[in-house]
Amino acid sequence: MGRITGSFRDPSGFLFERDGVLFRQVNTVYRPEYDHLSKSGGLFDELIREELLVPHEEVDVTPEEPATSYKILRPKRIPFISYPFEWTFSQLKDAALLTLRLQRIALDHACSLKDASAYNVQFDGSRPVFIDTLSFESYSEGAPWVAYRQFCKHFLAPLSLCALRDIRLSGLLQTAIDGIPLDLASLLLPAGSWARLGLLTHIHLHAKSEKKHSDTTSHSSDKARRAKLTKFRLLALIDNLESCVRRLRWKPGSTEWGDYYTDTNYTDQAFEAKKQIVERFVSAIHPFTIWDIGANTGVFTRVAIDAAKRSTPASPPFAVALDVDPLAAERDYLQCCKEQRRDMLPLVVDLTTPSPSIGWDNRERYSLTERGPADMCLALALIHHLSISNNLPFPDVARYLRRLCRSLVIEFVPKSDSQVQRLLRTRRDVFGDYTREAFEASFSELFRIDRVENVEGSERTLYLMTVKHPALQV
Repeated sequence: MGRITGSFRDPSGFLFERDGVLFRQVNTVYRPEYDHLSKSGGLFDELIREELLVPHEEVDVTPEEPATSYKILRPKRIPFISYPFEWTFSQLKDAALLTLRLQRIALDHACSLKDASAYNVQFDGSRPVFIDTLSFESYSEGAPWVAYRQFCKHFLAPLSLCALRDIRLSGLLQTAIDGIPLDLASLLLPAGSWARLGLLTHIHLHAKSEKKHSDTTSHSSDKARRAKLTKFRLLALIDNLESCVRRLRWKPGSTEWGDYYTDTNYTDQAFEAKKQIVERFVSAIHPFTIWDIGANTGVFTRVAIDAAKRSTPASPPFAVALDVDPLAAERDYLQCCKEQRRDMLPLVVDLTTPSPSIGWDNRERYSLTERGPADMCLALALIHHLSISNNLPFPDVARYLRRLCRSLVIEFVPKSDSQVQRLLRTRRDVFGDYTREAFEASFSELFRIDRVENVEGSERTLYLMTVKHPALQV
């Protein structure tokens, strides 16, 4: 595969892939910093021991770019790469707190973070971990924190907007790949935010300072920007940012699907029957990667991952739980944290407008499809939302799902089901082709239907399918 397309911004090094193995090249320009960081008992040792930095080992392989290479590292591979605009509120908050903790520990080793991008954090299950080994530099007394502005744009601005305005504003991170501009955040935040000292300092006044310095080239303003910051004051800045982040809380009301499992038409008998069918289907496939699309709070994600563990104990599986509802995904993540799960990752993703390829040349961040296919997708209680709520024909749904997975567990919900009737209350029924026969005909074009089981105590049906031509998954 060669050099990873999104790894080009840092002259210190880059990621590349060879024969399915991920490597990081450390360039000679970073040699003094790397030697300082990697010495025995140094910063890397502490961060890896505390599971704050992705572990790595030095390896003897041919560099991707020999003329500039100093070392080649093989980092632990994160099971699934996710992006800040897909995270729940608490995930973004935990990533922010991790970044501040790293800066504090770095200062203890006479180092400092030169980057505070949210993209430098990934989730190993429910645990945030820093992945950019080359984001540290030596610290000199009096030097400012060069990543301060980036931290405010990538973390504090979106967190404050989500907490004080609307959770949907996290979507701005998808178009603002370098972070939400502080002047925009200041404009969108409510008037009451000016009374919060942390937001006043780090968002509102920070934005005004940026504008002032961009509008003038005076010697006095340049001198102010380069004013020395003692280590004591720098630590105070970190403390203040941490306090500001911790005080930001999202207080959601009810959402359409956040309370789905307390407002379902399943009887207890049908619910348990559905779980058992999912267990049987998963055990028949032995998947290593599972995507639960429309996962809600992850009840069936857990059923699937536990079944996969029992069927493939030697190869630990991993599940990604995708849902459009930020409250459902938030609850799922908090439950994962409580359970200390490292085998599943909840994310906020709208399958009707899935994450696209973005950034430079549309190749810096991968689309959802490019991060697949998964061994298995679960699409439970989903088809009626796609086909009726969003007017997506069965053949289009089948084509898209074929790109996401090798095997599929999908639930067909008939029109007579109360949840479908709920969708049709506010719209005219123009879905004459929404039938089980049409569903099976469309999916059988691209999938082999291996097993079909009715959910006892309901009118719903579960299918286990396998992609007919995996080579065509593009």
